[in-house]
Amino acid sequence: MAISVQVNGRSYTVDVDGDTPLLWVLRDVLGMTGTKFGCGQALCGACTVHVDGVATRSCVTAIESVEGSQITTIEALHTVAPGKALQDAWVELEVPQCGYCQSGQLMSAAALLHEIPRPTDDDINDAMSGNICRCGTYQRIRAAIKRVSA
Repeated sequence: MAISVQVNGRSYTVDVDGDTPLLWVLRDVLGMTGTKFGCGQALCGACTVHVDGVATRSCVTAIESVEGSQITTIEALHTVAPGKALQDAWVELEVPQCGYCQSGQLMSAAALLHEIPRPTDDDINDAMSGNICRCGTYQRIRAAIKRVSA
């Protein structure tokens, strides 16, 4: 089935089943491997992308459900406010250790700051609670979000 999608400002037509998860279209069909597979059940956040600006778990999002939507992945985060500022803060504060979860963490943080430019601790907790970091860098993640929101 031919499905048209907009990813990172470019149009693509992919030939996949409509129920194929967006994650696998991004990684296997389009070659955008920045979005990671973690759990496959929308529990860990490693697969987070933006669909029309909203943080979305791509592992459980059928490609047919996002036809006509604007999809942004980690590969284009620097083009979305406040993406570049977040990436810079992540580097300056040495947020990642292993780095596996970081694309999902960054995408969730960017969606939060787009919606709430000056988030409270509770706002950050709510927005980031679905993103698991096995290395436990949560304090540095919070500090980076606060740095960008200041």
